[in-house]
Amino acid sequence: MEFVLNDEQQALRDMLRTFVAKEVRPKAGEWDASAEFPRETVAKLGELGILGAMVPEEYGGSGMDMVSYAVAVEEISKGDGSLGLTVASHNSLCTAHILGFGSETVKRTYLPELASGRALGAWALTEAGSGSDSLGMRTKAEWKKDRWVINGSKMFITQGNVAGVYVVLAVTDRGKGKDGVTAFVFPAGTKGLSVGRKLHKLGMRSSDTAELVFEDLEVGPDAVVGQVDSGFRDTMKNLAGGRISIAALSVGIGLGAMRAALAYSKERVQFGRAVAEFQAIQWMFADMGTELEAAELMTFRAASLKDAGRPYTREAAMAKLFASEAAMRATIKAVQVFGGYGYTQEYPAERFMRDAKLCEIGEGTSEIQRIIIARDLIRSH
Repeated sequence: MEFVLNDEQQALRDMLRTFVAKEVRPKAGEWDASAEFPRETVAKLGELGILGAMVPEEYGGSGMDMVSYAVAVEEISKGDGSLGLTVASHNSLCTAHILGFGSETVKRTYLPELASGRALGAWALTEAGSGSDSLGMRTKAEWKKDRWVINGSKMFITQGNVAGVYVVLAVTDRGKGKDGVTAFVFPAGTKGLSVGRKLHKLGMRSSDTAELVFEDLEVGPDAVVGQVDSGFRDTMKNLAGGRISIAALSVGIGLGAMRAALAYSKERVQFGRAVAEFQAIQWMFADMGTELEAAELMTFRAASLKDAGRPYTREAAMAKLFASEAAMRATIKAVQVFGGYGYTQEYPAERFMRDAKLCEIGEGTSEIQRIIIARDLIRSH
């Protein structure tokens, strides 16, 4: 087994480390405090090809493999989890759903705009009354004469306020259960679409999150992504890949917190010594470093399986579960290393800790990941 990045992946990592050091890390605290979406920085990521990471070049994308994409999400998240989440949700949810299941017409209509960053993507599955129980959604689409009419609402939608393209899941035949949900795509400004309240969050504060409302929103048959009634099964496949990006996001947040804590521990003097010299602090770093390295390896393994066209659903769930919980543990330890200062906004430790929590919730909670893993283990044995 070879656990070394190739030359292109290493060059991508080096480029993004420079970008994050200059454009992200100095500004992340301000973005968090103001909860303002960093449009200019996101646009620069579009110019670098990061918003079309896995989109083939024929549609204007960078054509990266999954491992390279995981590297990109991790590096950005070391500087700012909110920005990492924007990249992950744009690429892994909206764009990936269109790329994986859209018709050629849908791909050519939307992918060039998404890949360039001229339009950001929002993907709408969750509702106020249906989170983990996604089949409990109430948003419905009815066929009337020659078009679909969508009514309902979605909650916790990343890029909800700022997207240029929306992929929305709606019930088209409730009696069919899993085989009665359809995905639709349409641009911002479509009549019948309105953005509800912007949500103010514990962490990931500069990642835009909002409620969407659909009131007699009409789209033609060419707005269907995939096949009518195939949306739920397509979504489950899409989420499996998305969990790899959340694992990478988690690793990046954890490593970002550890990096800040390491630097501080060498500067902070207590009892005449830098706190990095105390065994209690050293053991915290030993645990953080070990768990985050394991999480990174799990993430890259799941990504490499996807690249190889091999089954990866269980491995993606394992990576997401372990990495998100490792990030939470690492960021809590980082705050402890900072002591009282870790509880203030003067240092980034508390921001990393708040950001890490979402990774245990988004794209399937830790509890859902355990269900996926256990069912697969039982079925395969």
